This record gives sequence, structure tokens and C-alpha cells, in this order.
Amino acid sequence: MSLRADAAEKRQHIIETAYRLFKRDGLHATGIDKIIAEAGVAKMTMYRHFPSKEVLIVNVLDWRAEHFRRQLDMLLEPVATPDEQIVAIFDWHERWFESPGFHGCLFQHSLAEYGTPGHAVFEAVSRQKHALKQRLQDILEQTLPEERAAVFANTLFMLIEGATMLAHLGQGKMAVASMRKTASALLFSADRLQ
Repeated sequence: MSLRADAAEKRQHIIETAYRLFKRDGLHATGIDKIIAEAGVAKMTMYRHFPSKEVLIVNVLDWRAEHFRRQLDMLLEPVATPDEQIVAIFDWHERWFESPGFHGCLFQHSLAEYGTPGHAVFEAVSRQKHALKQRLQDILEQTLPEERAAVFANTLFMLIEGATMLAHLGQGKMAVASMRKTASALLFSADRLQ
């Protein structure tokens, strides 16, 4: 393995280790020394790749956002209609809520811990949330005018975010049922208003 490939592999290993620890224990509660120990890397290796904890957090969030984007791309590729695509996104969230590794949304946790607008972590969260809302809008624009699609996308986005919070509180089944029922009524009304 080349030095460059080895460095990239170590960097990725640190990101994935930090992700696992951050989602389980929180950002502030997870120290750099814990990440170094869990990843089995030297302190110098850590700081060569990530000069500060905030830089590491942003890289973890960007990696997770890209991973989520690719999951949705693969999930939605074979799905035909906009309504079916929205349902597929809800299905993904339901599976996530019921998974043994579900500890809530790392982006929501990050915003709670680094909620200052303009902070690099805040901006990373904002990028991911905006991308999800934009994806919903792009789906809805297949059948709705842009302005109405934007309003409905914002509402669907709020349903997903609220359901995620409720699932973290142990109310996932109720949250998913409510999300689906509200979205169905919303999309039905959108169809009737065309």
C-alpha cells in the first residue's frame, strides 16, 4: 500500500471511529484522547489529519452527510413516482429508528452542542439539513410548482426532524405513524390543488 493510500485509510478510520463515539457519547463528552485510543493511532497522526477537534467534527459530519446522500441516491434510483420516493425516504427513517445503533440524529445533537450561527459545526449541520430539504423539494417539483413544492418540502422536512426527535425519546413507532399520516394528507391535498 502506498503512503498516500495508507494515510487516507488512517484518516477514514479516525473519522469512522469518531463518528461512532460522537453518536454514542456526544461531541463535548468525547475527548480527542479517547478517539486516539479507540482508533489506535498516534497523537501526531491525529493532529496531522485533524488539527483541532472542531475540524474533526466537521469532517465527521460531512462524511456522514455524504454517506446519507449516497444511501438515498441508491434507495430512490429505482423508485418511479414522487409519492413513492417520499415514502421510500420515510421507510429509510423508520428502519433507522428501529435499528440497534440508533442514538438519535448526530446533526441534531451537534446543533445542540454547537448552536452558534457561523461556527463551522453549525455550518456543517446546516449544509446537511438544507440538502435533505432540497432533495424533498426537488422530488415534489416533479409534480408541483416551485413555490408550493418549497412549502410542502419544508413541512415534510419538519415532520422528519420531529419524528427523529420523538424516536430518540423512545416514541419511534408513534412518530412514524404520525409522520406518514400527516404526509399522506398533505400530499393528497397537494394533488387536489393542482
